[in-house]
Amino acid sequence: MKLRTVIKGIGHALPETVLTNDEISQFLDTNDEWIVQRTGIKERRVCKLPHEGTGFLASVAAKEAIERSGVDPEDIGLVLCATVSGDYPWPATACNVQDALGIPCPSAFDVSAACAGFIYAMDVAAAIIESGRVRHALVVGVDCLSKQVDWTDRSTCVLFGDAAGAVVVEGQENTDRGLIETATFSNGAGALHIAIEVGGSKYPFGSPQAEGKKACITMNGREVYRFAVKAMGDACERVLEKAGMTTDDVDLFVPHQANLRIIESASERLGLTEDRVFTNVQKYGNTSGGSVPLALYEAEQEGRLEKGMNVMTVGFGAGLVWGANLIKW
Repeated sequence: MKLRTVIKGIGHALPETVLTNDEISQFLDTNDEWIVQRTGIKERRVCKLPHEGTGFLASVAAKEAIERSGVDPEDIGLVLCATVSGDYPWPATACNVQDALGIPCPSAFDVSAACAGFIYAMDVAAAIIESGRVRHALVVGVDCLSKQVDWTDRSTCVLFGDAAGAVVVEGQENTDRGLIETATFSNGAGALHIAIEVGGSKYPFGSPQAEGKKACITMNGREVYRFAVKAMGDACERVLEKAGMTTDDVDLFVPHQANLRIIESASERLGLTEDRVFTNVQKYGNTSGGSVPLALYEAEQEGRLEKGMNVMTVGFGAGLVWGANLIKW
């Protein structure tokens, strides 16, 4: 039996500040009913305190995951951080996490795949572990997109929140647990459907090239919605096909928490009943890279995800990128 990448422990982190729809309606032309009908979101967490940010949330989630895993931090040979909102353009947030937790000199780098970041990062970690290069890895999904939205644009700012989730994974032999299969995809032709234009080398801050461009998240909502519904279903069907399994084998579906309507459409296409689908989008909104691991954490805490269960995760986002993981918990 080949080496399997098994989740040993999971952690999470949330900012202290809760921002409700009613509070947003005090400074924006919107209301709770409008937001809930279109997204399912009631509230979200946002980084407001001076010490809160991507690196802080990532480190808190990672610390809990390590503690719950029982793995000695000195045995962790790889730190991966899935994020598109690091504390700095560079260095990598993973390096900040490694330093904050005192993990002695593992490989550390970031994975930039937006809301599919955790899916991609798990695939990368598994490939490195199963190659025999390291036995333990720390994988963090985290974003603080409240720092990147235009708070006067109700089409985007009501969607996003901040959060982190992290797992410690271990290479194990003679087990059927762990990451069973992954399927990842991209279509760069849709890159500008959701993007931040200003701040990179093409449109640097303050440059003539940046005039008229946006330094915050812009999104073609209609195109992203159409893409998301199809992408979620396609990725899940592909990962099940690769594993030689069907939706009947899935005990729990934990999708990226972007929009309740998208989740419901994908679940219906896959034939998954409500009792096999986990959602927390109503409490946190779209937390991008933090979305899937935070949902996995809460599902386990609520007793909906237990050892030996087959869980299917899926994410989609800017790139355009999408993908799914099939994991035996």
